[in-house]
Amino acid sequence: MSNAPYIIHGSLGSPYSLKMRAIFRYRRIPHVWSQMTGANRDKAFSNVKVPVIPIIEYPDGTFHNDSTPMVNDLENTVAERSIVPDDEAQGFLAWLLEDMGDEWATKMMFHYRWFRTRDQEQMSSWLIFDNSYTLAPGKDAIQNQADFIRERQVSRMAIVGCTPQNKPLIEETCDEAMRLINDHVTTEPFFFGSRPSVADFSWFGQFSQLATDPTPYDRMRELAPFTLRWIQNVDDLGGIEGNWRDPETEISPLIKGLLKMAGDVYMPFLLANSKALEAGEKAFSFEGRGHLYEQATFKYQAKCLADLRSRFAALSQEARESLEPVLKETGCWDALAG
Repeated sequence: MSNAPYIIHGSLGSPYSLKMRAIFRYRRIPHVWSQMTGANRDKAFSNVKVPVIPIIEYPDGTFHNDSTPMVNDLENTVAERSIVPDDEAQGFLAWLLEDMGDEWATKMMFHYRWFRTRDQEQMSSWLIFDNSYTLAPGKDAIQNQADFIRERQVSRMAIVGCTPQNKPLIEETCDEAMRLINDHVTTEPFFFGSRPSVADFSWFGQFSQLATDPTPYDRMRELAPFTLRWIQNVDDLGGIEGNWRDPETEISPLIKGLLKMAGDVYMPFLLANSKALEAGEKAFSFEGRGHLYEQATFKYQAKCLADLRSRFAALSQEARESLEPVLKETGCWDALAG
């Protein structure tokens, strides 16, 4: 194998970029962080099918994006400092919560970034600054491009479900996740013990942006100050040593709370999307915690449901039996069992 480092072509404003960078830092995998700018964008994007970041250039010269498959690649090729709990049942829960972080918490991030004027103005200009800082084009040029990206991103909000109608459910679940993490990390550093899991890094990635954008930053400072500080710590855990939680101990309120959110909201979201896709419909809706939620259908979320069901089906009988009480209590069992 080549001794060349991995190269992470990413952006500070990209939750998945910071998720992957934090994983590389924790796992002590040699890498170079390459901030995506106009100067290097074409090279990175020309080597992947879908132009989304981060794009990671592997030591063998191949280019990859989509964070979850890349996490799997690293788990299969690097033995040290795994981010998947050794216990089979806990490992499954970590992957389930990673998926919810990537696909539901991202709505929290996108909503807060583009719903209100103050966030639109700050973050559009910051994103353009990040994209062009090596060229130092001047404030006028930055603002012109910021206006363009702001208009483009705001126009996409309905497609991804970040609408005024969906605002109550998105903000309610965001507040709840902030509180759950805040209460947990004062007694246990990470989701599954004293070492971070794939679930920690997924939620960190999305919340790293909430901890930067003005409105959710203010909300987090008020509601969950330890969540804010936890995010700042998770950014670089290269010096952390720790252990997985004893699987014989009671499941923590954090994990139960997030699983209840999955049962109430995320699983109905995945099921409604998948059903609509199968029927050839362009949009879907479901009711979660008394709120009606609607958005366009996405093939990728159908893949997420299929992947979760595949992981669940692959569990040993012992692991399934150990998970059955909490998954049934939180409303996740039927969706996962298919």
